[in-house]
Amino acid sequence: MKILFLAPYPPGESPSQRYRFEQYLSLLEKAGIPYDYKSFLGEGTWRVFFKPGFFLKKTTGLLAGFARRWWLMVQIGRYSHVYIHREAAPMGPPVYEWIIRRVWGKKLIYDYDDAIWIPSVSGYNKIARHFKWFSKVRSICRMADTVSAGNEFLAGFAKPYCKNVVIMPTVVDTEGRHNILQHQEVAKPAVGWTGTFSTLKYLDMVLPSLQHLQEKIDFTFIVIANKDPQLKLKNYRFIPWNRESEISDLLTFHIGLMPLHDGALEKGKCGFKAIQYMALGIPALVSPVGVNDRIVENGVNGYLCNSRTEWEERITELLQNNQLRATLGQNARRKICMEYSVHSTCEKFL
Repeated sequence: MKILFLAPYPPGESPSQRYRFEQYLSLLEKAGIPYDYKSFLGEGTWRVFFKPGFFLKKTTGLLAGFARRWWLMVQIGRYSHVYIHREAAPMGPPVYEWIIRRVWGKKLIYDYDDAIWIPSVSGYNKIARHFKWFSKVRSICRMADTVSAGNEFLAGFAKPYCKNVVIMPTVVDTEGRHNILQHQEVAKPAVGWTGTFSTLKYLDMVLPSLQHLQEKIDFTFIVIANKDPQLKLKNYRFIPWNRESEISDLLTFHIGLMPLHDGALEKGKCGFKAIQYMALGIPALVSPVGVNDRIVENGVNGYLCNSRTEWEERITELLQNNQLRATLGQNARRKICMEYSVHSTCEKFL
């Protein structure tokens, strides 16, 4: 057995890749299973790929990625299994997947953690919409021996096309990384949110509530992201996302928010913000969309908020009650360790 992992971005860079399969790779090594890991984009292209401009660098980086993939196609014979995260190439039809499965006859494991069949592209790469080929998700599911989906909604898409669909949640390493319990006995707790530039839009759902609450309660709202939304709040702090300081930055929160619209794209999300908060003993307040109401048990380890009134009441309640935050945080940590951790899912992955 030898496994080839194919992913869009360089190792250690994309949260999706880090938390879907990269953190399990050491388990393969311990089990004596050899593997290779090949990304489509090089590190230089990745650094500018989601930034405005850099058209020439992006174009040459994409062409180089296609060249590496074609060279790899003549080497597939050395592998027994190929694990593809999201897609072998970010544009065009599933040619590489077809070669791997139909020409070489290799076992194909297909993994995704978003509703990636729904058209959606970065605002900085709008031209990519014309080349994305969103329908290939269905085709790859048909070719796959196993589909690894992040939640039931995503699995439901694959089941008509693949006989073996496994629900593999996105998890955290509660022993080696997300291994600290937040101290909730503080005089001035903070509320926070973490995400990327593509999900900043969801903050609009809670911004009026935060503005209203800051007129009555002295608290800071913290955003960790790769772009500053420059929110119009009385007490606001932005922390640029950094992989090395990610955990210590999250621990500036005492309450974590995850608002979502109730749409098909959002139902495909795997509740990862809530999982990160909860693993650190931070109560999560989430919209009851998709998998969120499975991860968060209302009043036990966090709260489900479905209206402006509920957001304001629950945030106020937690800001004013250190013991409640501590109790919910401990319950949240326990839930993640039992169901959404590397330790609890490692055998399933293997």
